[in-house]
Amino acid sequence: MTVLLFVAVLVVLILVHEFGHFLTAKWFGMRVDEFGIGYPPRAWGIKRGETEYTLNWLPFGGFVKIHGEDGTDGVPEPRSFSAKPKWQQATVLVAGIAMNLVLAYVLLTVTLALGMPRALTPETAATATDSAIIVSGILPGSPAETAGLMRGDIIRSMTGEESSFTGADPEAFSDFVAQAEGTVLSIDIDRGGELQTLTATPEDGIIQSDRERGALGVSIAAFGTISVPLLEAPIEGAKLTWEATKETAIGLVSFFGGLLTLTADLSQVSGPVGIAGAVGSASESGIVALMTLTAIISINLALINLLPIPALDGGRLLFVAIEAVTRKRIPAAFAGAMNFGGFALLILLMVVVTASDLMKLFA
Repeated sequence: MTVLLFVAVLVVLILVHEFGHFLTAKWFGMRVDEFGIGYPPRAWGIKRGETEYTLNWLPFGGFVKIHGEDGTDGVPEPRSFSAKPKWQQATVLVAGIAMNLVLAYVLLTVTLALGMPRALTPETAATATDSAIIVSGILPGSPAETAGLMRGDIIRSMTGEESSFTGADPEAFSDFVAQAEGTVLSIDIDRGGELQTLTATPEDGIIQSDRERGALGVSIAAFGTISVPLLEAPIEGAKLTWEATKETAIGLVSFFGGLLTLTADLSQVSGPVGIAGAVGSASESGIVALMTLTAIISINLALINLLPIPALDGGRLLFVAIEAVTRKRIPAAFAGAMNFGGFALLILLMVVVTASDLMKLFA
């Protein structure tokens, strides 16, 4: 089921991307020879007008075949990609990237309206549902670390000799722990959907600013599900999409910069295997989690395609820019060789990242 869901998400993301190319190419009067779902060999096809719509056996996305998009050394036909003005060529290339960002915006807007888990403030706590305490940090050598608490654990309840704690108020949590100094606490946690019970004894001397106060040595935060009002969701969705895009761009620049200096940390990157696992985990958490992850993947797909690497939209944009500046066509053979080299480089990177995924999976 996880594999099928991963393929479905991947197909949707790539088809949305290719549909952007398709629509703008048609808009500018370019001849679109084929719009394919999946990759050849072909399973089925039907021709409508000048475009053939096909279903192919390899279900990992789709493609648009625009006449003359690979360049020509002769005089291009009037409706070919290479015969159109450079700004139209650039728009067609950027359209796929834009569609992925639009999809991310729509998905994030919907998730905000439905309700998205997030850290709570005193102002938002009253409107949250499913609120709880989550562990955000563990002090080395503390009772929390000795007990086996981990970052990301959700604390459902704590029970002492004569009292217990439930809820999502960090201040009430700290007060309960302080009053239970020297008492063994039974802590019920949710770790990745699995309920566990741990025991820990609060001690003094843990908090540097108040060494007489009992503590477990754990940083906590309240979180819960908050729905954004329907009329505010589009605005908040735009803000969230921008922030996610900015953070993703910073991460990609750091990663590819690391590749150039041979310092990239592949353990922080996921390939197809890692993404499939993440999609499966998100689907188990509900539709909101799955839509949020799909939005993040869509943003990644958009920005990766913007990189100036041959075989990607960014690489082809670079060729269009060079031709616009030099007023000379890049030889088709050279463009083809560069695209093939870029594609081979991407395949090699995918193989390396997939191997890293597998090593993490079986470690």
